[in-house]
Amino acid sequence: MSDPTPVIDDLRDESDELDRLVAELTPEQWALATPAPRWSIAHQIAHLAWTDHSALLAVTDAEAFHGLVEQALAAPDSFVDDGADEVAELPSEKLLSKWREGRAALDRALRASPPGARFPWYGPPMSAASMATGRLMETWAHGQDVADALGVVRTPTDRLRHVVRIGVRARDFAFAAHGLPAPGEEFRVELDAPSGGVWTFGPEDAAQRVTGPALDFCLLVTQRAHRADLAVRAEGPDADRWLGIAQAFAGPPGAGRPPKGAGA
Repeated sequence: MSDPTPVIDDLRDESDELDRLVAELTPEQWALATPAPRWSIAHQIAHLAWTDHSALLAVTDAEAFHGLVEQALAAPDSFVDDGADEVAELPSEKLLSKWREGRAALDRALRASPPGARFPWYGPPMSAASMATGRLMETWAHGQDVADALGVVRTPTDRLRHVVRIGVRARDFAFAAHGLPAPGEEFRVELDAPSGGVWTFGPEDAAQRVTGPALDFCLLVTQRAHRADLAVRAEGPDADRWLGIAQAFAGPPGAGRPPKGAGA
């Protein structure tokens, strides 16, 4: 049984980095549009606050969390946007405080969870480590939207290994989400880590291969950049098809981002 502490620590650090990016924003900057349609910077932080609260309920109050699931089933097309809209209406200082308090409460709850515990979620039940990993992925991805809106280039860290791991493990889900059969063979994935070295997955002699920078792979699987703008490469038809549909998040396929210069 793996100790969830390292990924909980990384989630804390990822959240703190994003906090530093938004802590001193003016009201006008909170209202800046991000690459996500209709979402401002306030919407991005509101969404994180809302989903952190959902995760906290999943860990501490399963009955209350199941009420959220029922709400999601009743309004599947608007549930996420409605949650972000509601919280984004708060004044910026209250929004920031709500996000900080919620993520601190989730941090405490995850660290206090009993070994082997599994918690309900919108998909399969999750362990404390899986919950923290999912929250880190979302924090990093929505943080990228905020950085893009502000014109900031973030320095990648080895916390990306958690996003990479989700993206690799979600390969078959991505095929299923597009109504395609999953490949029958494992792929070899070799990605250059931000701090040096290579993160590898799958058999070394696999015919189907994916290579490139870990940052670019994470941008791809979170659909924060178009494949044409990234240095991720595939060998083999199934691996190539995967890079066209990859997603590390649950739910239906997203529209993704257009390539740079599209429509210019």
